[in-house]
Amino acid sequence: MEIIKGFPSTSQDDYQLNMINIIKHGARNFGKQQIVTRKAGSMFRYTYKDAYARIKRLANALYGLGVKIGDRVGVLEWNTYRYYEMDFGIPGSGAVLLQMNLRLSPPELSFVVNHAGASFIFVDETLIPIAEAIAPLCKTVKGWVILTDKKLGDVKTKLSPVFSYEEILAAAKEDIEWPNLDEKSAYACCYTTGTTGNPKGVYYSHRDVYLHSATIALNAELSYRDCFFQIVPMFHAMGWGTPQAATMAGSKLLLPGRYTADDLGPLVEVMVSEKVTVGDGAPAIFMPMLEYIRKMDVKPSFKGARLISGATEPPVALMKGLYDMTGAEIIHAYGATETTPLVTINRLKPWLDEIYSEEQKWDIKRKQGYAVVGLDVKIADPDGKELPWDGKSSGEILIRGPWITASYYDAPGTETQFTADGYWKSGDAGTIDEEGYIKITDRVKDLIKSGGEWISSVDMENELVSHPAVLEAAVTGVSHPKWEERPIALVVIRAEQKGKVSKEDILAHLSSKKFAKWQLPEAVLFVDAILRTSVGKIDKKVIREQYKDIYMGSK
Repeated sequence: MEIIKGFPSTSQDDYQLNMINIIKHGARNFGKQQIVTRKAGSMFRYTYKDAYARIKRLANALYGLGVKIGDRVGVLEWNTYRYYEMDFGIPGSGAVLLQMNLRLSPPELSFVVNHAGASFIFVDETLIPIAEAIAPLCKTVKGWVILTDKKLGDVKTKLSPVFSYEEILAAAKEDIEWPNLDEKSAYACCYTTGTTGNPKGVYYSHRDVYLHSATIALNAELSYRDCFFQIVPMFHAMGWGTPQAATMAGSKLLLPGRYTADDLGPLVEVMVSEKVTVGDGAPAIFMPMLEYIRKMDVKPSFKGARLISGATEPPVALMKGLYDMTGAEIIHAYGATETTPLVTINRLKPWLDEIYSEEQKWDIKRKQGYAVVGLDVKIADPDGKELPWDGKSSGEILIRGPWITASYYDAPGTETQFTADGYWKSGDAGTIDEEGYIKITDRVKDLIKSGGEWISSVDMENELVSHPAVLEAAVTGVSHPKWEERPIALVVIRAEQKGKVSKEDILAHLSSKKFAKWQLPEAVLFVDAILRTSVGKIDKKVIREQYKDIYMGSK
């Protein structure tokens, strides 16, 4: 867009929005506030002031290793206090933090390292096998820094050369004069997943993340009174920007360390003991967490807690279940790697609260929400024509703003994912109603077109999960010789209900809701688990390939 200059201001507009200023603020004003990391059998506690002292040492240690302004430094780590230190120390030094997704395959992960040109990689001792698998493929890496409490000589690894994180920090000076880095310099980078071809690099600027942090803090209503639980992996999409936002607000920060989705009991327990008031996660985590709570004799009380939920639309059954059992409110938010990621937040506007029934309120809460301040959002048809906000017209969601990527790093051929006037094409199809609430109906490529009519797999999945016997569900379209495409449903039944639910029960449930007979899937498959991508989304690409011939004998 053309920039038009008005009357000049007298403000210090050249004062750079560097991310290091956020942790300096945290240490200065909330120096005694706790940062807590769950470890096996214990809790590691220190303060913002303690963290900042180590962050300064980290930056000096980076200079000692030969890391220069603009170098990319990779991180293979869980959600720990050390990752928090690297979130500020690496970018604060002028280098760029390369977020490395632990769930990527070695070829994908090595592509990311080589494409970014990472010079050093920091790796947790428990993740050394991943580092060793990619090391022979990484052409630019000069050394590996091991994150461990052990002495370096006691760590078994084939990586070379290696350094100890704690030893290089101990040897480094604490005092530092931070570089006055241009706020448009890259702060960190994350590579997209779950798409065709190689991962694509998104490089976030200091200005981008600074403004995004403030917006997260505003919309999550964070303050120094809160205890924020960072469930979302910090290695993907800035950890949703919440560690930085919590620091800006002065909140107590709780980090879960290493955990798995099939053992969430310890996370529930630590939420109780640390008095969590705000957290973030995906339905893929909240659903098993709800299942764990469902089996508890005494339900925990999280009354008033706000749990930001992203990645996929949270089923009403999940939101109601957690609220009824614990008092916690799930607040849906929407975004992507390319959007840092916050685009929308779903809070029920007070005038709607007054006029809507309980059922209508729950229906609103599963929408993606309204766009946060600072962003432009619209929906457009395949020709790029903007569509009305009537809650019915469906088109591709387009987004632009100060923390939305304007391009992919060194990725020729991706220019078509951006419009001439600066919007990023999300690939999500949806509607926007009169109040500005966005409702995603599907990925553009995942919409099911059957006999010339569209079927939303997202809506059908959420109706399936509302069945009391259904734990998880996935719906996608596959080829059909007569109708072009037809939906198939993959359903995971709760353990205690297995063998008691039939295909006819599932179809009757769907037809009793809002699905017409022609929309119902002919194939309902009972499975033990739903395939998911490295970021927890249903892997419909693989599912479509796996079941591509299921209807090919139909007429």
